Amino acid sequence: MNVQQSKVDMVSSYDPYFYQTLLSFRSRNVVVNTTKNPLQGILTTVMPDHIVVEVSGTPFYVRAQEIVWVTTT
Repeated sequence: MNVQQSKVDMVSSYDPYFYQTLLSFRSRNVVVNTTKNPLQGILTTVMPDHIVVEVSGTPFYVRAQEIVWVTTT
């Protein structure tokens, strides 16, 4: 019996301008509006595919593809 394995490729969009802007907001209080709901807290981590917003000591991991807009407060 010959079993073939399929190959899975991960594809993610990356906006370098948006990423650089988010990097400038690190350690600041931000409001992040996602496709589901807004989130307000401290932007602790910025990666090309996700960010981490800390709200009352709890980290929330947000995929970059889910972000509609971000502002500082």
